[in-house]
Amino acid sequence: MRVEQTEILIIGAGPAGSVAAGLLRKQGRQVLVIEKELFPRFSIGESLLPQSMEYIEQAGFLRDVIEAGFQYKNGAAFVREKKATAFDFRDKFSPGWGTTFQVQRAHFDQVLALAAEKAGAVVRYQHQVTAVDISADRPCVHVRSLDGETYQISARFLLDASGFGRVLPRLLDLEMPSAFPLRGAYFTHVEDRIPLGTFDRNKILVNVHPQHVDVWFWTIPFSNGRCSQGVVARSEYLEQYEGTETERLQAIIAETPTLAGLLKDAVWDTPARKLTGYAANVKSLWGNGFALLGNAGEFLDPVFSSGVTIAVKSASLAAMAIEREFNDETVDWQADYADPLRAGVDTFRAFVESWYSGGFQDVIFHPGQTPEIRRMIAAILAGYAWDKTNPYVADPRRLKTLEQLCAV
Repeated sequence: MRVEQTEILIIGAGPAGSVAAGLLRKQGRQVLVIEKELFPRFSIGESLLPQSMEYIEQAGFLRDVIEAGFQYKNGAAFVREKKATAFDFRDKFSPGWGTTFQVQRAHFDQVLALAAEKAGAVVRYQHQVTAVDISADRPCVHVRSLDGETYQISARFLLDASGFGRVLPRLLDLEMPSAFPLRGAYFTHVEDRIPLGTFDRNKILVNVHPQHVDVWFWTIPFSNGRCSQGVVARSEYLEQYEGTETERLQAIIAETPTLAGLLKDAVWDTPARKLTGYAANVKSLWGNGFALLGNAGEFLDPVFSSGVTIAVKSASLAAMAIEREFNDETVDWQADYADPLRAGVDTFRAFVESWYSGGFQDVIFHPGQTPEIRRMIAAILAGYAWDKTNPYVADPRRLKTLEQLCAV
């Protein structure tokens, strides 16, 4: 069997893989990316956070993203029955980007992958990793192409950016259950036909079900008059509805008057899809000659659109560690990669748990919000979950105190 050699092998050409490729090419590394699908391909998770722009810029992809013509985004709006609030990410506690984009992921991911190729990375589409051996000094990966050819790739370092495919966690028995309840989502893209002036298309809209605090909807407007529309709830809640995924999604929206009214003229021209059991965790984010990026390592929940931000943050941290390792410096992958990455993930986790219990909703809908605390919350909602100067990042337990004050 043919055996190829490369410095860095990346599994997956999504945001984590492409940004990692761009960063590593800036170091002069030889980068080969193996991607199972043919791009463009559908993917969910369209609302970016401003923090992600820093890593897109680091990779050298900023112009590619800006010139792609995606919908500008400057914040997030929340509605629960007659209560409404909005956060402008430009008015936030942490320094850095305050705006970003809402993207059709098929196009966005292709833009990043093409930028990685322009930077000198080799991307092979419709090639699938079937096995991996990490017992030797260099990881060795078995690959099968679309036409059935099999070959091996020996790499100095291996990055798994396979997203929900979770290639290395499956092959190396690294998967472990998530602490989150089993939730699912119905989602689709629609021609929304929302009248001008009735909806701020520069913000993601999050609606809460009027009777169920843990059932929520996203509405993510695109620049072409369409939007991504979905609902998230416990699996048993979703399963009580009958019909197709589209009919079930429409039935749940009908129970939420504010959202139903907004979408009353929408054209449902794309069959809805279903995703369940998406929350995931692993025993370790790294091992002998490899590291897990983004969703391949851990995925929490879509409520705060943190997935792409965590993905590109992990790419940045991994690229910095690889640079040091290739310069013969000592790298502790737990202390230099896994722990810093999980610090931000844990911040998001605290806010996700608080959202589903209703506590964080009490905070953001409270009529007596102070500007300083709003700016701290806006920073986390904008993705700055690693900024330890923010008291709610330095100690996420402060959120519990804030919940109690707002409940009173």
